[in-house]
Amino acid sequence: MIEIVPVQSKKQLAKFIDLPHDLYAKDPNYVPELFLGQQDMLSASKHPFYKHSEAQPFLAYKDGKLVGRVVAIWNRNHNAFNNVTEGQFGFFESINDQEVANRLLETAAEWVRKRGGNNIVGPVNLTTNDTCGLLIDGFDRPPMAMMPYNPPYYLDLITHAGYQKKVDLRAYLVTKANANQRSVVLLDKLEERLKRSGILLRQINLKDFANEAKKIKQVYNRAWDKNLGFVPMTDEEFNHTAKDLKAIVDPKYCIVAEKDNEVIGFALGIPNINEILIHIKRGRLLPFGIFKLLFGMKKIRTLRVLMLGVLEGHRKLGIEACLYGHIIKNSIPSGIEAAECSWMLDHNYNMNHAIEQINADLYKRYRLYEKAV
Repeated sequence: MIEIVPVQSKKQLAKFIDLPHDLYAKDPNYVPELFLGQQDMLSASKHPFYKHSEAQPFLAYKDGKLVGRVVAIWNRNHNAFNNVTEGQFGFFESINDQEVANRLLETAAEWVRKRGGNNIVGPVNLTTNDTCGLLIDGFDRPPMAMMPYNPPYYLDLITHAGYQKKVDLRAYLVTKANANQRSVVLLDKLEERLKRSGILLRQINLKDFANEAKKIKQVYNRAWDKNLGFVPMTDEEFNHTAKDLKAIVDPKYCIVAEKDNEVIGFALGIPNINEILIHIKRGRLLPFGIFKLLFGMKKIRTLRVLMLGVLEGHRKLGIEACLYGHIIKNSIPSGIEAAECSWMLDHNYNMNHAIEQINADLYKRYRLYEKAV
């Protein structure tokens, strides 16, 4: 007997957050999410997403045992910006049981239907500005920071539930040994050419973080406005995310391009804290996890470049190459051995080509699925 239960209490939410720890207990590539971070995302009283939209977590029980979970999402800002009437599902986890997966996904679809939706897309773990996509290729190593992970059998569970491919998302890996140093070698010449056009590159100023974040937000919300499924962040959402990232941002890997004192492009790389989180049991920072996190930061040897954008009208001038060049150049003396660039839409030729030019390998692929409801 399968029972689907809506999460309505703190105790149920804790079970929802902790379920993956048991499902992935024997998977060496599994990285636990921080409990406090997941609790924040799924609590209407804590996260700014819920000021304009709504989401409902569900738990699945089979013969009295907890065996799966899902969140049904209704993002009003996404629908208004993209002129659609669709919902999303996210935070999907299940034992390898098609009936359990079907019941979970149909529950999410029905929840979306009741709000007037005619389509459902996922996995999206709240919004496309958060972790999203189902891993379909590249199961041989752990995920990088803020990227999803799942076992291979999830592909069958979702497709057999009637979902079809919407779009693939790419993750590239560039290593110190294989990186094409051309963008570093040509960095001075490229920057000199940009300077003649009034374009300057610099590291972010953490002492003026609030103002820097405000400038970057304007670029972020405009540079990605034509990406499939993108929705601009509200001021509160961006500030909420920026506050979380500030704790791990290293100015060496956050580079902005300015013209006339206006930011026209930026790249953000963050230390891959998953190198540490993989050793933090059940995502709990207390009592000892916090020390692993604090003392492990200097030992991190990989990066994730999670944002790179240049405003339309300033593209194809060499700014993108300079942004990558600065991050590569700054990472070498820091002992960084590899960096992931993710994610890129499968059909974003310009960005994918630019990354391939620095000898990055397409090593992981994720997929967003959709289904009419």
